[in-house]
Amino acid sequence: MEIRSIQAETVTKTVKKLFTDCNYFIGDDIMNALKNAEKTEKSPVGKSVLSQIIENDEIAKNEMIPLCQDTGMAVLFVEYGDRVVIEDGSFEQAVNQGVREAYEEGYLRKSIVADPVFDRINTKDNTPAVIHTRIVSGNQIKILAGGKGFGSENMSAIKMITPSYGVEGVKSFILDTVRKAGPNPCPPIVVGVGIGGDFEVCAELAKKATFRSIDTQNSDARYAALEQELLEKINKMGFGPAGLGGNTTAIGVNIETAPTHIAGMPVAVNICCHAARHKSAVI
Repeated sequence: MEIRSIQAETVTKTVKKLFTDCNYFIGDDIMNALKNAEKTEKSPVGKSVLSQIIENDEIAKNEMIPLCQDTGMAVLFVEYGDRVVIEDGSFEQAVNQGVREAYEEGYLRKSIVADPVFDRINTKDNTPAVIHTRIVSGNQIKILAGGKGFGSENMSAIKMITPSYGVEGVKSFILDTVRKAGPNPCPPIVVGVGIGGDFEVCAELAKKATFRSIDTQNSDARYAALEQELLEKINKMGFGPAGLGGNTTAIGVNIETAPTHIAGMPVAVNICCHAARHKSAVI
């Protein structure tokens, strides 16, 4: 396979479109889930909230405006082909320029501060982005991108549990995390779960799980069944749309796994509100 050159400008344009589109256009998987939930929601108030969410997303699409005021922290999962060379710039600089242009020209809220504790001064362009990169075989760059809002991000959690906890311990931690979150993450929510790896891999898996379409299942039938079981139990908690009561607290539970150490079974839960924004592209 020949080495392929990609202009940094091409990366910038692609990233700009991804973040503009994901903030204006909710995915079909989320919209279909919301419409189905509206039909099955038993609470009149919950049904009304779902109707308003659907209307809001349709207005955002038609008028090309942000579907939520929190347009999120820019997060990208990148599969970078080992036969790709970036010309006239670096990949990271090109990505951040794309984020910068999307948030400035697309009238998206800039939410990033340069220092987390002391200064907390806004960078004014929503950079730097969070870039998770895997080097893979090939001459293409695959990008999965999304804006992660922090009302739901703040409700996420990780726990380094041991194998003795078993599957019941995994379930308990996930359900306890969602229960503690309550109405704060602006339900209906998408629950991303990462199991395995080590401390940071587990958290990354959970974040990537929230970017997976909710009309898909884990390829392992055991985890697919666990996803469904957790979704049903979460919806019996009764928080409902906007936390005002009902049987639609979550519209999806996605689980991603990785090999782990013999002494560990880390579990991370990354919660995302119904504005679960993600778009992908291949360069």
